[in-house]
Amino acid sequence: MTNDTVTDAVHVRDLQVRRGSTEVFASLDLDIPRGQITGLMGPSGCGKTTLMRSIVGVQKVAGGRVTVLGEPAGSAALRRRVAYDTQAASVYGDLTIRQNLRYFARLVGAPRSDVDRVIDEVGLAEQRDQTIDSLSGGQESRVSLAVAMLGAPELLVLDEPTVGLDPVLRTELWEVFRGLADAGATLIVSSHVMDEALRCDRLLLMRAGRIIADTTPDGLLADTATTDPDAAFLALIERDALRQAQGPGGAQGPGGVQGPQESVGEPVEPHPLTRREAREQAQHPHGQAQHPHGQAQHPHEQAQHPHEGGRP
Repeated sequence: MTNDTVTDAVHVRDLQVRRGSTEVFASLDLDIPRGQITGLMGPSGCGKTTLMRSIVGVQKVAGGRVTVLGEPAGSAALRRRVAYDTQAASVYGDLTIRQNLRYFARLVGAPRSDVDRVIDEVGLAEQRDQTIDSLSGGQESRVSLAVAMLGAPELLVLDEPTVGLDPVLRTELWEVFRGLADAGATLIVSSHVMDEALRCDRLLLMRAGRIIADTTPDGLLADTATTDPDAAFLALIERDALRQAQGPGGAQGPGGVQGPQESVGEPVEPHPLTRREAREQAQHPHGQAQHPHGQAQHPHEQAQHPHEGGRP
């Protein structure tokens, strides 16, 4: 086990995934640091959900290595340390919101006070005694998100958690995500809504099964000379298409764009610094401060969560 697999929440090398005759990932490399919100951005069908399933250990892979919190993805040791909120809500329709959360809280070993806390945080206090079957689709998705937030998971993998929600609620949920990260949790949040990219600490932008940029919100806008995240992503797509057209030998350019023949097994370039990291580095210019990737530790490191691999 390398030091990187310990300091990063997620360490992926040479990941290969096929579905029938379709190649989803040919050879994917990436690292996700601890204690931050990493946005997994890109259009529908680009591989975001497949990557998330690979991270939580429920995706059949053809090759490569995925290490999560220092353990192989999907291992028993991770089942209560990783929470996974899928796009499809997976809760019991004939139970109320409160009954669902009390049940899952017992599985997690979370205190009963967690039930009302997460209900309030996802904005369902007035509906807490309604059955799931009586809720709207957006409300049902928020119940599933609340289940993932029970206890103190070290890693939350959230697949498009804000889809279908109104702007006010989306803003409130992102405030919750920020609070979780500030407390030491690692969040991976997927979205195809590019304005959400600006709420993340780090961005992985995907297209057609490849990472075309590993950057920060400020770095994304600066590198593409734009002020709009949608325009920035389109600029990266155009740049990537040009590199693909150039054929083998294309070098990795600004913003983390990968050339088509990136060598398998070579170290991934270091993450660009977030604004917080840059401030800390400026305060300790002589190397006294360590780079924070992986140093932020959740105060409840041994907390466990049953939703690795999805819902019942």
